[in-house]
Amino acid sequence: MPDNRWNGTKQSLLVLIALALSGCATGMRGTMEDSAAEVEAREIAFAKTMADRDLDRFLTFVSPEAVFFNGNEPMRGRDAVGRAWAPLFEGDAAPFSWHPDVVVVLESGSLALSSGPIRGASGETVGRFNSIWRKDDDGQWRVVFDKGS
Repeated sequence: MPDNRWNGTKQSLLVLIALALSGCATGMRGTMEDSAAEVEAREIAFAKTMADRDLDRFLTFVSPEAVFFNGNEPMRGRDAVGRAWAPLFEGDAAPFSWHPDVVVVLESGSLALSSGPIRGASGETVGRFNSIWRKDDDGQWRVVFDKGS
């Protein structure tokens, strides 16, 4: 006669494993959602530096090894980005603004993409930005690649 206690134990173990795995997937999804919310908040704060006309604060969001594009021409490093963007921070009114409508984070939680419309001074859509963010060792998300279209 078969030992039904062993079958019951196996079934219980399988149920526990299935629950644990579904919890891991839910936990990972929650972590990715949390990270996406962090990146979105960082992107919004990054954009606010333009509205506030604060180049120094803007540069705190940029990785020291960032690559920003001016058309197809790369600008390498925070200092180069600062020099290129400085004229955009002159004057009382921001020449453009941006806001993310897409934020996606890798499952590893180390890289993220943010993208959204760029709006001219009068609010019309003039392009789209695409930024790659990396979570640095200090826990801060910083832009490592940025390209508008």
